[in-house]
Amino acid sequence: MQDSAFAGPDPSGPEPGQPSPGTHEKELALIVGALGVVFGDIGTSPLYAVKECFSGIHAIPVEKVNVFGVTSLVFWTLVVVVCVKYVLFLLRADNRGEGGVFALLALARSSSGTRSSRAYAFVVTAAIFGAALIYGDGIITPAISVLSAVEGLEVATKALTPLVVPLTCAILLTLFFVQRWGTRGVGRVFGPVMCVWFLTIAGLGLVESLRNPEIFLALNPGHIFTFFSVHSRHGIIILGSVVLCITGCEALYADLGHFGRGAIRVSWFSFVFPALLLNYLGQGALLLAHPDKAFNPFYGLVPRALLYPMVALSTAATVIASQALITGAFSLTQQAIQMGYCPRLRVFHTSRETRGQIYIPLVNHTLMVCCIGVVLAFRSSSGLAGAYGIAVTATMTLTSIIYGFVLMRVWNWPLWKVIPLVGVFLSFDLAYFGANLLKFFQGGWFPLAVAAFVMIAMTTWKDGRSLLAQKLRESRFPIDLFLEDLKLHPVHRVRGAAVFLTVSPEGTPPALLHHLKHNDTLHAKVVLFTLSTLDVPVVPDGRRVTIDDLGQGFYRLVARFGYMEQPNVPKVMELVSRQGLVTDPQVTTYFLGRETLLTSGSSRMTAWRKAFFAFMSRNAQTPMASFGIQPNRVVEIGAQIEI
Repeated sequence: MQDSAFAGPDPSGPEPGQPSPGTHEKELALIVGALGVVFGDIGTSPLYAVKECFSGIHAIPVEKVNVFGVTSLVFWTLVVVVCVKYVLFLLRADNRGEGGVFALLALARSSSGTRSSRAYAFVVTAAIFGAALIYGDGIITPAISVLSAVEGLEVATKALTPLVVPLTCAILLTLFFVQRWGTRGVGRVFGPVMCVWFLTIAGLGLVESLRNPEIFLALNPGHIFTFFSVHSRHGIIILGSVVLCITGCEALYADLGHFGRGAIRVSWFSFVFPALLLNYLGQGALLLAHPDKAFNPFYGLVPRALLYPMVALSTAATVIASQALITGAFSLTQQAIQMGYCPRLRVFHTSRETRGQIYIPLVNHTLMVCCIGVVLAFRSSSGLAGAYGIAVTATMTLTSIIYGFVLMRVWNWPLWKVIPLVGVFLSFDLAYFGANLLKFFQGGWFPLAVAAFVMIAMTTWKDGRSLLAQKLRESRFPIDLFLEDLKLHPVHRVRGAAVFLTVSPEGTPPALLHHLKHNDTLHAKVVLFTLSTLDVPVVPDGRRVTIDDLGQGFYRLVARFGYMEQPNVPKVMELVSRQGLVTDPQVTTYFLGRETLLTSGSSRMTAWRKAFFAFMSRNAQTPMASFGIQPNRVVEIGAQIEI
């Protein structure tokens, strides 16, 4: 059961998630699907990225040197950060075809001999904080995306300005309300709608660019140096707005397992990148010719007769972008639960065919309240822009650091190759992160506060569970001594099977000892069942279980699951029945330990963290609901444990 057996491949390995040769329909479906899910966030960034540079809180004058400088910054940011860093390099850092910050952490954990090092501890902390930042991003992205789309009504007439915030809140409320029915039905139209979106913004940008082809000179990186020579410190502040053009680039990596790197790359290079580039060039050309349209250059590209249809299309596109972040938060939470960083929560599977489509009510309701709250608090996309970039850039920076660790410790790249590559990535990441830190008091504090709370909760739960497991191990009675004593002092055995769920595959579960002490009887078959989560997305059924016959009707069963899977104990029992351990579901009873935590004990955890852990433990979902066990087949046995 070694994690290294599931380590991610070398960058030169085969591409994950790719359809078999000749299945062009599958390839096309993956490409179109990627347009709707992967690129929704970054695809709607033209709504607000350029606007914030020329009409936001830190706006610069609409002059030729500034238009060329901002357009050049946008272009080279897309090239270096998205095209090179994410599409060409990070998409190869997969863990059995899955991407994302937890997949990268799982790769780092697969390196032997590093878990006790300070570098590894830093990587774990960075990965947890990066995951926590995604929740902050998931709160702000739906708010700023939908708000910026609805603000197009202000371009048509200022009389509609009072309706912008209420309409945004209504759209967000509807979006979160429909989550309980899953995304499959809506997802069928995601790709086609985003195809229309990208074709539309590309066409609008191309028309305006051809009217003023001088804007194509902005692709020369020399304009970036000219821009900073003119603005110096204020130019760094503008970087905090330019970075909005790459919001959502983490989705390229996080959604790797759903579409495969081939479909993502084809979608990006052949469709998304050209469309975004043409639209940004079009906005630049528009500002050169009509500086008065700087208050919303995106809608300035739209002919007045098409303004209302474009607002509707923009709203649909931003809802799709928001959907991707919401479902991403669901998936991230499920991974955190499986990896031991989050208490058990109620998880609903909304599709029989697609394993990854889930709905977590607590996460959904929390995101809904927070999204509507930030809309009411900031009231405009410009107000939210200050809160947005800091979460994105911090996550990008942490991803680069963990990727460098994987290159050195897992794939054994030499330093002379790692330092220049990761150094280029970090030069962009840190520049943008530093620029956004300057907006800390304009709202940048909000996603950091959200991430800090989530990280404290995750680490407290992980440390608390480790402490609890240690206390249980210290009080464990060796199973061989228990069986030896049972042989000397037989007890009455009843028909059926008793399954004792235990966190450790060693020793005798306390629930078993308590049951025997109070009832003085045992079932004919006793199964000591341990669930183990590995650093892989999915565990094949062939490696799912290990069964050891301990004698006297006792069996030790270890079931392994990946961090993308939802454990189901009855299905595991069906699987082992086919392997020889036959149990009748109608006469099988599941015994669960129910710990009451006392925080008066001595340990390395501070008192407030122990109290916080005890609170989360009391409110965690019960194992019977999390593991698919019918409540009428469960017996809970309580115990008090001092931590």
